[in-house]
Amino acid sequence: MDDDLIIKWFDQYADDIYRFLVFRLGTPDVEDLVQDVFIKAINHHQSFRGDANPKTWLISIARNLATDQMRKNKVRDWRRLIDEEDYQPKTVDSPETVVENTELRVYVRELINQLKPNYRDVVFLRGIEEFTVAETAQVLGWSENKVSTTYHRAIKALQRKGGVAFESES
Repeated sequence: MDDDLIIKWFDQYADDIYRFLVFRLGTPDVEDLVQDVFIKAINHHQSFRGDANPKTWLISIARNLATDQMRKNKVRDWRRLIDEEDYQPKTVDSPETVVENTELRVYVRELINQLKPNYRDVVFLRGIEEFTVAETAQVLGWSENKVSTTYHRAIKALQRKGGVAFESES
């Protein structure tokens, strides 16, 4: 593996890594960690065997770095709300629709933040980033059966907390 391949991966996956870190750490200030993910990938490229999707390998690195960052900062409540204005898609919806959608996103994010960490991770990867069960299992270091079971339980927990029907697919 050469540096050109890592650069190609950066172009392909940096936005995904960024979104994951923002979600995991609760702050949009993660650019340095995104760079650290790719530096770590360059320094440990020999551990990538090529039998997995590079995106899942990079997300695994990002997950470990986020965990280290949380420990380093002794962050207890690492799931702060993100400033919605920074992440609003450009839309032509009416102001009322934009407000309703923003309120719903905030509400769902608050519900997800109340889940235990394993549930939050699997909901983010499967439900938000739309990783496959296999990709999620690689990132989390779980069996595919555990991913499916945990995702199903997380969705049920969200339904109980929010009284809202969430789509559950396994």
